[in-house]
Amino acid sequence: MANVSDLEVQTIDGEPKSLSAYGGRVLLVVNVASQCGLTPHYAGLEQLHRELSDAGLTVLGFPCNQFGGQEPGSEADIKSFCETKFDVTFPLFSKIDVNGPTRHPLYAALTSTETQPAGAGDVSWNFEKFVVDREGEIVARFGPKTTPDDPVLRAAIDRALAASAA
Repeated sequence: MANVSDLEVQTIDGEPKSLSAYGGRVLLVVNVASQCGLTPHYAGLEQLHRELSDAGLTVLGFPCNQFGGQEPGSEADIKSFCETKFDVTFPLFSKIDVNGPTRHPLYAALTSTETQPAGAGDVSWNFEKFVVDREGEIVARFGPKTTPDDPVLRAAIDRALAASAA
């Protein structure tokens, strides 16, 4: 299984950040886009982040413009959109590629791991969701249409929170 803890990413403000900074937390990693039919998922992701933050969950949003050009703006545009339209407080990062030869190392790890209910392979669209346990192991993957309040997604998050807290 791939471990994502030692990978470095860039915040939406351009600062380098190691994912080890989130060590001991369960992560919900999502490739996001501002002009997608699934953009309302931001509201549910923010609700999950606020509701489960004290229990150890952090939602991480990675803007991506690889699907239908639905994230064309700058990092500043994306940050402003997320804060104004959805009151997003979870961490956002710089735009990345999630597929292809310029795929970010984080997504290379996420997409190469055989998980349930969705398996390994390329990201299919915006708002694909990956659950990472407190040790940095990828434990579940959900397709873009899985809403943040989906009971199966919530159960996977709850299992990761419970297993890691024991």
